[in-house]
Amino acid sequence: MALRPVERLIRSHPSQDGDGVKISRIHDFGGGLDPFLMLDELGSDRADDYIGGFPPHPHRGIETLTYVMHGGLTHEDHLGHSSTIGPGDAQWMHTGQGIIHSEMPLTDSQGLHAFQLWINLPARDKLSPATYRDVRAAEMPHLTAEKAELVALGGQWHSGEQRIDGPLDTLAGQAAIAHARLQPGGEMMLNQASPTLLVYAFEGTLVVGETLVPQGQLASLGPGDQVRLASEHGAQALLLAGTPHEEPIAHYGPFVMNTRAELEQALSDYRDGTLTG
Repeated sequence: MALRPVERLIRSHPSQDGDGVKISRIHDFGGGLDPFLMLDELGSDRADDYIGGFPPHPHRGIETLTYVMHGGLTHEDHLGHSSTIGPGDAQWMHTGQGIIHSEMPLTDSQGLHAFQLWINLPARDKLSPATYRDVRAAEMPHLTAEKAELVALGGQWHSGEQRIDGPLDTLAGQAAIAHARLQPGGEMMLNQASPTLLVYAFEGTLVVGETLVPQGQLASLGPGDQVRLASEHGAQALLLAGTPHEEPIAHYGPFVMNTRAELEQALSDYRDGTLTG
């Protein structure tokens, strides 16, 4: 088994989206995170930082995965889906040809803390029918180790003789998504050979392989088939594994296609009301 090294660290940066929602963002629309495009972290105990939420807006060409730590989000879309997710829940949206949706925040005593991940769709699926799914915390299986656990949102995860399959099993790019929680002194070894493997430390300081990954930074791992996670004082992280599409990426706002002409078509379709079919 070859331990995967950290090849680079990417620091999140402050941004805002929707109706003035303050976020920490990591993005790469040049293919450096392929098949992933963007990871937003929404986290604040100040309602003014997020209460405006994300009013109705379009998407085409991607999948989105939203995962909640505290508070909640209510989703509505043009297909008639309406649901609310809370702590530990997730919602997945395959935008395909087009979807118009909104996500409006709910709060609890700790405010709102959530993530949204964009996964690129391959060219063959960019104009496929849009779909949506909720995933509840109770549906997500766990891997356990000494003072550590891994919650699988999607894809396959292995640790020694343990194997679990997250409920989201058809993610683009054969993606696998998980949430790692390490107590002080915790350590976990995972078998994960996907070509792309990213680890985002969002609480505490994490050791990935032999590299210290501070809070708010994303580690991109090199080749190998095993990853070591450890933390002296405790940490939490998101793990993103997948297979690159290795296709051209053309991006404008909420649309991600393969060519500039396809982007112009998406904008035209949105203006004339045919984006969603």
